[in-house]
Amino acid sequence: MSFDQIDQWKKESIAHIEFEAKKAQNEIQRLTKELNIRLTTLLNKLSNELHWKSKSIHCTQSDIEQLSNLLKDCHKEWSVLTGIKIITTDFSSLDLIKIENELIAPKETVTSLPKISRRSKRKPIRNNELSGSSINIDLGISRSRSFSHMPADSSSQMCSYPVMAFGLDRSKDPKIPQLFKHLMSLPPMDKNRSMSGNCNSETNQMEKFLSQTFGFQNIPGRYIVQGVKAFRLAQSLRSMDPKMIIQFPSKTATESFAMSVQEILDCQQSYNVYADKTIKGMNEEFLQRALQGQSKYGEEAFRMKFVIRISKCPILMEFDARIIHRVPQEEWPHRIKLVSVTGVDFAGRIHDLGDIHTYVTNWQDIYEIDRNSGLPLVYNGRDFRRRANGPRGKLNTDRLQNDLMRMARLRLRACDYEEVQVVVETGIGLGVFAGTAIGIDETVRALSAFAIRKVLEEDGPTYRNIQAVVFALPVFDVAHLNGQQQETFQVFVNEFKNSNYQGSIPVLIADQDMHRLTVAIARMGFNVSELNPADSHGVFGEYWQNRGPAVEEKLALTTMGLLIQHHLINSYVLDPSHYLFM
Repeated sequence: MSFDQIDQWKKESIAHIEFEAKKAQNEIQRLTKELNIRLTTLLNKLSNELHWKSKSIHCTQSDIEQLSNLLKDCHKEWSVLTGIKIITTDFSSLDLIKIENELIAPKETVTSLPKISRRSKRKPIRNNELSGSSINIDLGISRSRSFSHMPADSSSQMCSYPVMAFGLDRSKDPKIPQLFKHLMSLPPMDKNRSMSGNCNSETNQMEKFLSQTFGFQNIPGRYIVQGVKAFRLAQSLRSMDPKMIIQFPSKTATESFAMSVQEILDCQQSYNVYADKTIKGMNEEFLQRALQGQSKYGEEAFRMKFVIRISKCPILMEFDARIIHRVPQEEWPHRIKLVSVTGVDFAGRIHDLGDIHTYVTNWQDIYEIDRNSGLPLVYNGRDFRRRANGPRGKLNTDRLQNDLMRMARLRLRACDYEEVQVVVETGIGLGVFAGTAIGIDETVRALSAFAIRKVLEEDGPTYRNIQAVVFALPVFDVAHLNGQQQETFQVFVNEFKNSNYQGSIPVLIADQDMHRLTVAIARMGFNVSELNPADSHGVFGEYWQNRGPAVEEKLALTTMGLLIQHHLINSYVLDPSHYLFM
């Protein structure tokens, strides 16, 4: 036990020293940069003055004094630059670790365990709890540093947002700890910019881009599904010069994401569908109908939970709506794959009747029932209505848990087959769709966390390509139950922590922008997937033109997904040769 404690102290001390060293290095870089800028400005000013004075016939005493003052200022700045001192601690004078041997009682022959006494003048900023199975870096929002915006591939000197890692010591690839360290150094997610609410400007931007580049037009009076406008492109990608450069949002924008037509065509061709062949009715004919919004409510919509759509899909901007600058020569966008998958849906809508029937055992007591059909009454063509003073929902937890594991297993297997190395997950159906209105959301979130953790522990050793899983779970509204935080981030942290996660795949759980994490991972050279929580209708982006979208619609506005995974644009979506049954 004492050796373990000493080793623990050693690890924490090294981590603290490395942190302080990095902080000092960054401070030196900052000071040097600032002083160099100021010195360069003064030298340029001095050079200009000398240039103009040399052309002048007369040189007054005032001119000489002005030049003398400039020289003094330059000397002063140079003195500051050369006067930077490194102040170190003399470790030889510190009693860094002490072993105390205290007798419990004079007559006893057994001594107590040695106590490790640490002496430190200041505590490290990070709260690192190193154990055999996890590294917990838990920074509360109140302690987060403020950062100016920086690109997703940059790093800061400390972790600035809540994040926790598990199983990092079991990583087979030495690059994964480095990757996690880099992700922890990213600036925190900006949760107050335009993408946090209605997306009017971003929707207008995407519509304008599609219109100017491809002749996008909505078809008056036609809808793919209820509330989803149909559209057409006057010019298809296949009719364009493959070498032509497409710039988002426009050719004249200050910052733009540039791709060649051929790059987009290659992304389209990468589109594949993975389906669970053991599900009744899962076949090519069904998939062709479902992926253009023609699945029937109930059983067919329920079937879509076991269908995974994957393709390469570049990210155009983060969730702060700032364009990511990119030129066609950069390779990182080709390492990103978008995984579109349907989750459970307990919002109480007619299309997902199968979820209510299958998992909610007392649904007939919860909703108003149509006497003729025996099904919940439908209002406004879509929604179920709760009975007045109706009971809370009761779940068939065994069935839900098994299906959640089945869904997680399918999408992770598909990612592994697609040679994804780092999987970026997010909560699927864990917001309003988790059944908040009928009081089952806490259980649904807990079961979802359990399912993915269990699958990683069971299947992790069999993966050929997956090396890490990152959960992007931003915290927007903190809810509490019995003194415990109930937002998805904390639920997942609790699941992996309390279960003493034993999986061979390292896991990072982060209160962070999903796009920022994914782009950073791709820039580090990893093949990475990003999860798109899709609707059971099977149409990519679904209500993306409705200007108040959820995550799925936001992904349509911030990625190339519409050009790559929408059936009205990419013909491979309805091509059975791209369907694989697992």
